[in-house]
Amino acid sequence: MDIENRKSKTRRIREWFKRKNKRADAYQWNEVSDDSGDDSLDDDLVRSLETDPCIFTNELRIFVGTWNVAGRSPVGSLAVDVNEWLNLKDAADMYVLGFQEIVPLKTKNVIGVEDPTEATNWNLLIGKTLNDKYGCPWLTPMLNPISSENYHFVRFPGFGRRASFSGHSGFTGPELSKAQHEGEAYGGSKYKLMASKKMVGVFISVWMKKEFLTKYCISDVKVSSVACGIMGYLGNKGSVSVSMSIEGTSFCFIAAHLASGEKRGDEGRRNHQVSEIFRRTSFPRSSEDDDNPHPITILGHDRIFWFGDLNYRLYQDNILAKEFIKKQDWKALQEFDQLRKELEDGGVFEGWREGNIEFAPTYKYSSANCNRYTAGLPGRSGEKQRTPAWCDRILWYGKGVRQLSYFRSESKFSDHRPVSALFSIPIEVMKVTNPGKVFPTGTFLPMPSGKLEPIDSKGGARSTLLSLISKESVKGIGSLP
Repeated sequence: MDIENRKSKTRRIREWFKRKNKRADAYQWNEVSDDSGDDSLDDDLVRSLETDPCIFTNELRIFVGTWNVAGRSPVGSLAVDVNEWLNLKDAADMYVLGFQEIVPLKTKNVIGVEDPTEATNWNLLIGKTLNDKYGCPWLTPMLNPISSENYHFVRFPGFGRRASFSGHSGFTGPELSKAQHEGEAYGGSKYKLMASKKMVGVFISVWMKKEFLTKYCISDVKVSSVACGIMGYLGNKGSVSVSMSIEGTSFCFIAAHLASGEKRGDEGRRNHQVSEIFRRTSFPRSSEDDDNPHPITILGHDRIFWFGDLNYRLYQDNILAKEFIKKQDWKALQEFDQLRKELEDGGVFEGWREGNIEFAPTYKYSSANCNRYTAGLPGRSGEKQRTPAWCDRILWYGKGVRQLSYFRSESKFSDHRPVSALFSIPIEVMKVTNPGKVFPTGTFLPMPSGKLEPIDSKGGARSTLLSLISKESVKGIGSLP
């Protein structure tokens, strides 16, 4: 068991240092001697970092939100609604936002060529809302959405060497120059767009604090989409997903729009679409990836968040449902909730979690009277009567995830209310402790200046993996304690 633990520790140390150095401009791995097959190097590496290399955890605050915007463009005074939805009084490190129906689900939109216009408009509004809050008045230029097959690395100006991006929605050509110019003119922005992906009306947008990007290693940012609507393969329903690694922890975010309908048996169609998204979502490796393995499937990730208009309804008629709503008896009403029952019975999302719902159903509000549900209102042309339900949900899977809040906002922009959750999540970060105790041949030596220099048995410098480690350790970890 001790041997296995030692091997595991060695492997984790190696992978961590590779992540730190994989984008180093001055050094290339193929130009140095990496004796990865040499057990003595493994022993030197472990002994030099003991006793002990310490994997400590930092808390990452992630805001996850979902909103079905009913095919409407972000116009008018919507910035006020977005500001309330994002709850910027309690700012997070990351904002992961999922939208449904950012375009009307008409035939030309479903089977036609993807138009990035609405995704652009939403990203502009989100960027403005996040960055205006912190005195950064410039609008973040749109990062062009990419297809799941078009993976490439992008480095943003000023991010330094610690963040790397694969499959990122990136600036290109004149857009990059424009972004650099505007960023310098206004002092840059506090939040940066990490990834953005659109499939018909389903859209995901991921933002991260700029300071967080320079502090931690962000790698393997990839996107994927699964269409499972009409005939099982059109994009009126389905999901868009983002995968990434933050230090030693992998994350997956899935924004989904599942089958509608409140007849008995419709929940089975939703369950099937969930299974299809699990089965068909993939984040394949590309030629630009490093040697470190990254998760290819959804369930291969450490922390997973699934959110969107999941469309699960209530096993209840409108009259009784409205009585519970009037009393604000959410616990009693949840006894009839389809998704809650599926979670309990293991029909779908087995082992997943959802926070306590302590807010009113989010769907369906009347376009004529935005404060009332459609059910029971006098019929209007084109407006469907629907029993209120919690269609908009946020679920998670993985150890250590702590939900801090789960709430809905009161924007009257569409017939859905936006829903949000704030999470605190531990991420693993490697730190060297007690570096002065053991210095075998070929390891690094603490100097009076606080820098590290590799030495060999004759006292000379050695161009190996360890020399790269020593140089990057000073930059990435800072002065030794």
